[in-house]
Amino acid sequence: MNFELILSFLKKIKENNNREWMEANKKVYHEARDEFIIITKHLIEGISQFDEGLQGLDAKKSIFRLNRDIRFSKNKDPYKTNFGAFMMEGGKKTGNAGYYLHLQPENESFIAGGVYMPESGKLAKIRQEVDYNGSELKKITEQKDFKNLFGEIQGDKLKRAPKGYPLDHPNLELLKLKSFLVLHKVDDNTVLKKDFVNYIINVFKAMSPFNEYLNVAISDVE
Repeated sequence: MNFELILSFLKKIKENNNREWMEANKKVYHEARDEFIIITKHLIEGISQFDEGLQGLDAKKSIFRLNRDIRFSKNKDPYKTNFGAFMMEGGKKTGNAGYYLHLQPENESFIAGGVYMPESGKLAKIRQEVDYNGSELKKITEQKDFKNLFGEIQGDKLKRAPKGYPLDHPNLELLKLKSFLVLHKVDDNTVLKKDFVNYIINVFKAMSPFNEYLNVAISDVE
């Protein structure tokens, strides 16, 4: 799988972020995009070995568009300078916890997962699970291998305890979270290694108990 082709294209689009250049280089774009679809397909197949919910997931529907939404942005560049794929049961629009790959040159790539800004019903369910069973989440996130890969759970936080929870709750900092994310950064040299797809799959495998915890929490939300 040709990660070098993808990084090369993304470097070019960063230097030539305009529609005229893209129009003249559509072939290069489609070659890079097709390669990313192939990579995503391999990742889905690998993840499905330990997370059966991803079996049969469509790789094309898991990747994000390159076009930026510039309607409310001061930055009017029409294109992103990264490729991203979010792989989760039911597809990336379900709001479930999933697996995210972000490719961006100049050592800006990362492997991530969890849920980003879930809607209020899902967030309430996650907080309820943390309230009842926070020890299980801590057991997952405090394992040595997990901490080495991801560090702490990331996400914006409330300044105070969410409504209905006491200030002295033992898991107050987890309850304050508005997103539940983990992230593992990778440099360009790592991306270009021959076994990088397997590397990604292994990181996702270490992440899978975290995603499972979140998905169990939100599974009964309509």
